[in-house]
Amino acid sequence: MPLIRLRSRRIFHSHCTLPILLACLSALTLLSSASGDAAAQAAAADTRYERVARSPDGIGKRYMGREIAGVMGWEGAQWLERESRAHEERPELLLRELALAPGMTVADIGAGTGYYTWQLAKQVGPGGRVYAVDVQPEMISMLDSQMAKRGVRNVVSVLGSETTVKLSPASVDLAIMVDVYHELAYPSEVLDSIVDALKPGGRVVFVEYRAEDPAVAIKPLHKMSERQIRREATAHGLKWERSIKSLPIQHAIVFRKP
Repeated sequence: MPLIRLRSRRIFHSHCTLPILLACLSALTLLSSASGDAAAQAAAADTRYERVARSPDGIGKRYMGREIAGVMGWEGAQWLERESRAHEERPELLLRELALAPGMTVADIGAGTGYYTWQLAKQVGPGGRVYAVDVQPEMISMLDSQMAKRGVRNVVSVLGSETTVKLSPASVDLAIMVDVYHELAYPSEVLDSIVDALKPGGRVVFVEYRAEDPAVAIKPLHKMSERQIRREATAHGLKWERSIKSLPIQHAIVFRKP
């Protein structure tokens, strides 16, 4: 802020009158106060999260009692397209439960390579749209390539950030996160942005590996219980609608925006 910067050798310059000096000091006080307010607001925001000793699969950050899991980088994208996934997860069962209709607008949050994106796109038809959101440019590039190979034309890829999905307010009928939410570094902020993007009455679906089932051979931080999902979602004003339990190793918890 060069216009209000003061140096000791200039404070008592012959051209610096007392009113000017007082005005400068007042400006500095206001800036200091504003800076303090910003710092206080940042500190208050941080109280949503708790720093903890980092576990092997976590990031050392806890939200509402659970440690956030580390993100699977784009280097592991091949695992998303593994041949066994269709048998392990039975995506057709999930799609049937979602009851999507032609013309709907859907957001696939944490879309990765687009494994579910193109299937959602088929459900909503050419008159509908799927926003495929991911925070890794490399994933977006692979997703775009997959959509081009499949000839899918109703998908729009969106490079989101760690804190927002970057979708327009009230633009989405349904948002879905498949094995994604537990890895969000800023789940509170991202969920706020998803709720904002939902139309009134719009739905958000959390699909997570079942933490309640020890037979689900997934690392603990990469699973979530229904109780934990409901606790976090309802804190953002979402209303629980139903829980889908027909999937082999996951559960899908559906919430609605009032």
